[in-house]
Amino acid sequence: MNTEKIAARRLSLEEVTKLGVKDRLFISADTAELKLPGCYVPAFLTKSGEDFEGGSITAKTVFQEEVSCLPDDENEAGIYLADENGSVTIEVLQSAGVVLDLALFVPGGDKGALTALYAAARQAFGADTVQIWRQGLKEVPDVKVDIFEEQIPRGRKGTESPKRDRRAFDTYPTRADFIEFSAGWKPVIEVHRPIVDDTPTI
Repeated sequence: MNTEKIAARRLSLEEVTKLGVKDRLFISADTAELKLPGCYVPAFLTKSGEDFEGGSITAKTVFQEEVSCLPDDENEAGIYLADENGSVTIEVLQSAGVVLDLALFVPGGDKGALTALYAAARQAFGADTVQIWRQGLKEVPDVKVDIFEEQIPRGRKGTESPKRDRRAFDTYPTRADFIEFSAGWKPVIEVHRPIVDDTPTI
């Protein structure tokens, strides 16, 4: 297990409420699947500290896991901030590498192109390093769409039209599977219709 020892200090709930989503902090590496007592991982708050209600906050680790914790609870591992003058030293779990979850579009579904792609990756990084853990092939319909995210209405229906933001323009519908939509918003897919400018020209 690869870890790095860093000087840090434990934060109180009051200090956490002053942090933003870009502030790097450290939370326990313990998860339901993997128990790593006394080990921490880099993380960021899922929303500004002042927006959390009660004594519980939620942070997302660099390994894409969301963890809820109570900073002031002495029975929990707590939240730490790197500090050269900190009173404690914590062990921070390092990254072993990256799992690529790619959406690759191969025109015509040429399997030979996929084989060449894997061969090139193994040549670049080593045959024992590049491992294909999951391969999902999905046919893509030959139709272009526009992908929006639409705010889920709250309260009474029909009071106002829902807000909408464009996420992808003139693309394939399969791409929607790989877009992270905002909380409280839902995906909307419409067939792409080119905008025709009927303005008369002189």
